[in-house]
Amino acid sequence: MSSTRDVPTILTSTSGKVLQEAPTGREPRYTATSQVQKRAFTLDQYTTASGAHLGPVPIGYECYGHLNEARDNAILVLHYFTGTSHAAGRYHPDDVEAGYWDALIGPGRAIDTDRFFVIGVDSLCNLNARHPLVVSLTPASLDPRTQRPYGADFPVIRITDMVRVQRELLRHLGIERLHAVVGPSMGSMQALEWAAEFPDLVPRVFGAIGGGIATEAYLIAWLRQWCAPILLDPKFKDGHYPPEDPPFDGLSAALELVTLTALSPEWAGRIFARQPADRKLPPEQKLENLFSIERALAGTARARAELTDANAFLRLAKAVQLYDLRDRVQRIRAKVLWATVASDLLILPEYSTRGVQDLRNAGVNVETVSLPTEGGHLDGLHFAGKFSDSLRGFLNS
Repeated sequence: MSSTRDVPTILTSTSGKVLQEAPTGREPRYTATSQVQKRAFTLDQYTTASGAHLGPVPIGYECYGHLNEARDNAILVLHYFTGTSHAAGRYHPDDVEAGYWDALIGPGRAIDTDRFFVIGVDSLCNLNARHPLVVSLTPASLDPRTQRPYGADFPVIRITDMVRVQRELLRHLGIERLHAVVGPSMGSMQALEWAAEFPDLVPRVFGAIGGGIATEAYLIAWLRQWCAPILLDPKFKDGHYPPEDPPFDGLSAALELVTLTALSPEWAGRIFARQPADRKLPPEQKLENLFSIERALAGTARARAELTDANAFLRLAKAVQLYDLRDRVQRIRAKVLWATVASDLLILPEYSTRGVQDLRNAGVNVETVSLPTEGGHLDGLHFAGKFSDSLRGFLNS
């Protein structure tokens, strides 16, 4: 009988220390079984692209590898919608899984920690606001003016804001030029935003399972559907819910949608077929009797909802909807490697095709690679190792 573990996700520890001091620049060459150290830096204040004033702004990050004397071998790794800074290694040796791109990051791997100093960062307004090892300013954070959570008063943010906050972290680390910026899905949007916002700092961009230079209308509509269960939950209260009684059912349903749209019919048929969740409770007998795929998706979503925040979810969705580089694409001077998954039903391959053409029309040097796998969008995480040869060559070029 299938279980929630048949629904792919990235499981990480929920206990451990967060260090406030900066790294020495000579971090361990982490492998999949090494312990990763989470760190935090606090930016005193930040003004969003829309003019909202925030502060202080905590930023969580983790590092792998050694920073060279020239301080120019850093690779910034930016995460997907539901992700965190935890791109590689483990927080504890007994963690069930390593970081989401562990197949790409480590000694001798495509992002070689014997050569590069690798930095993963928690996004501004990180979805996993209740995860004890995520450090980010979110709607669940205390507003210093009121000593209550920001909640519905947290402003709309943009991908630009995530990038500008990350820039301040790099200043703190003494890094003024990167070797590359890389990331999957929403991370690829951040990577291209980096190249447009700070063209002198970014010579290379690797984006996987990303779209183009702006979010397309159909994806904007899908993001609205992701948000709908939260907005319809009576406990949502226009975002003014108390921390102890959040719109848990709506958030869980939203996370189910996120997971399902990031997978594929082939995955569903291979893992679950038409199995009932419990053979003693046939689905044809009662409405509440479920199929195995229903129970598995719901179980995974409810576990994740314990660590996430509904107001953060809505603002992240809005940030992705607002993503638009069309008036700044001419600023990009970085070389780009763009990777797709043929079976992606969330960020459709044709979005990438159009995006690559838009970049080339703007004079950007773009290489492409595609995975022929059948599992959908999440294959860009779970089979990322298949990008290794292309990425290694790109980073060495």
